[in-house]
Amino acid sequence: MPGQFSGTAVVDRPIAEVFAFLAAGTNDPKFSPRILEIVKKTDGPPGLGTVFVSKAKDAGLKSDREFELVGFEAPTTIRWSERSKNNITVPEGGYDLEEISPTQTRVTIFNSFAGHGVGKLLVGFARKAAAKDAPAFAERIKKAVEAE
Repeated sequence: MPGQFSGTAVVDRPIAEVFAFLAAGTNDPKFSPRILEIVKKTDGPPGLGTVFVSKAKDAGLKSDREFELVGFEAPTTIRWSERSKNNITVPEGGYDLEEISPTQTRVTIFNSFAGHGVGKLLVGFARKAAAKDAPAFAERIKKAVEAE
């Protein structure tokens, strides 16, 4: 069963700082323990069409992932789509940022999942695990941004 999860946290930083941290893409290992490494594959600053390549570890298995930024509207919206061919992929994910005050930003992260091959049998479990971790994931983002 495909599905989506989301998590929200309030970050004690201005929206422009939060957007820049998340848009960089290479900060993911600071808040996502499943990301072992990530690099920006395309030249120039992050923006629409930027591609990131990562190595992730899920359920004890390492996989290579490739994501493209498909939505990029500073300072409120970042969207990505996974281009790699794995058993479970993220056809759409993103961050929504909302300025609460000049020094506080509400961040919502979401990912949708799709299963391919044997992944069709596992995608429901992956979504359930991600949904369970969503509040903690959002808090890890908050702590990572505030630590910068």
